[in-house]
Amino acid sequence: MNEDTEKLLKEVNSGCKMATNSMEQVMPITKNKQLKAIIEKYNGMHIKLGDECHVLLNESENDEKDPSLMAKAMSWISTEMKLMLNDDSHKVADILIDGCNMGIKSLSEYVNKYTAATPESIDIAKRLVQLEKDFMNELLAYL
Repeated sequence: MNEDTEKLLKEVNSGCKMATNSMEQVMPITKNKQLKAIIEKYNGMHIKLGDECHVLLNESENDEKDPSLMAKAMSWISTEMKLMLNDDSHKVADILIDGCNMGIKSLSEYVNKYTAATPESIDIAKRLVQLEKDFMNELLAYL
């Protein structure tokens, strides 16, 4: 596995983990059953894509990349603070949409940066970008 492929897959894996961490953080306080079902659906899809990425990394004996402890802590604290003030469906959707936007932006940058990555790794990154776009579009109904 070349270096660009490894780096791209690690970023995809990290992005999937950040997304699932955020979704699992807001699920227990999400009161709207339809919104909760959407979050659960996309959480499962992120887990599946992350598992796919994990398999590719393991095949080449590369370690996965966890989100940095600082990024995880800041995300958790930010989400908790926002939800402390308002935990309605609008705020949950707003927080998750912000996360989708960050994921779309950073993954698109990585796809453009790691140009020597394999087509398979670029495909998985683009599928995660599309997954984030689809999730965001479903969340827009709750704003």
